[in-house]
Amino acid sequence: MTKDFSLLGKHSEFFRSPDDAKLETFPNRSPQRPYVVTLETEEFSSLCPVTGQPDSCSLSISYCPADRVIETKSLKYYLVSFRNYPAFNEQVINRILDDLVAASQPRWMRIVGRFGARGGIRLTTTAEHCPENRPS
Repeated sequence: MTKDFSLLGKHSEFFRSPDDAKLETFPNRSPQRPYVVTLETEEFSSLCPVTGQPDSCSLSISYCPADRVIETKSLKYYLVSFRNYPAFNEQVINRILDDLVAASQPRWMRIVGRFGARGGIRLTTTAEHCPENRPS
């Protein structure tokens, strides 16, 4: 099965930008059943487009797959590609949602980014795809 993936089971270099990253998916083996996949990391970072300083984030990705499931190594490499990506926090979360929806066409998806406090203010951004399809 790893022959179908360009990253899984192979040593690869990290991508320098999300524009260069490749998100890979595989067939959902239970498409008849709505279920939720949650992927979380405490180690996400991007760059502030004004100061150039890193913005760290606790990131949660939840989705209900339709026909495709996101392969996690490609997701890890995709997320790491934001390390040198200058964008506002809200833009980053919406970009991640757009890219993951384009790659996997889920029934529903939610991305939550809880960014570290700056000036005593913590910023959390939530972006959602097809909220009417959110599993109960």
